[in-house]
Amino acid sequence: LHLLYIRSLKERKITQFYNTIYLDWKSPMKHFTDLIAECLTEVDEFFPWDLEEKLEAKSDLLMVDVREPAEYAAFHIPNSINVPRGILETSCEWDYEETIPELVQARNREVIVICRSGNRSVLAAHTMKRMGYKNIASLKTGVKGWNDSELPLRDGEGNELDVDDVDEMLVTRIREDQK
Repeated sequence: LHLLYIRSLKERKITQFYNTIYLDWKSPMKHFTDLIAECLTEVDEFFPWDLEEKLEAKSDLLMVDVREPAEYAAFHIPNSINVPRGILETSCEWDYEETIPELVQARNREVIVICRSGNRSVLAAHTMKRMGYKNIASLKTGVKGWNDSELPLRDGEGNELDVDDVDEMLVTRIREDQK
């Protein structure tokens, strides 16, 4: 009986090892763009001009900018709130230090999620949808597209910014070691 138990343990370990190796080989890692594509099957997107129309027609819309605080302070869409992607989930729930009551109570409101170019916002909108937000969408092209459409952006002090100045801030700067 003892030998059967040891044999059974060895067989289970071999099976676990085989499954781990096989599954790792069979399921290659996903890239950022793969994750975005998967989320887009469940997340709606709006272009900047669509959001502009919604803002003119509906005052109950909540805009959630998921960029980092320094990005938001540099420029953001007026009347949006900043909820960095790194604390999004706890900001959407009660009883956390990061809780944002307006966000927790917005599960039945129309919510548009914003980021720099429309990628992080897709991931965030997908997460929020899974957390029970009923009417959620992402801003396609993000604040970059908003600025390209020459729609207003403000800095952290509320000053309206020049389109060309924001364009300069939006230039992608990839270092050699990041390629």
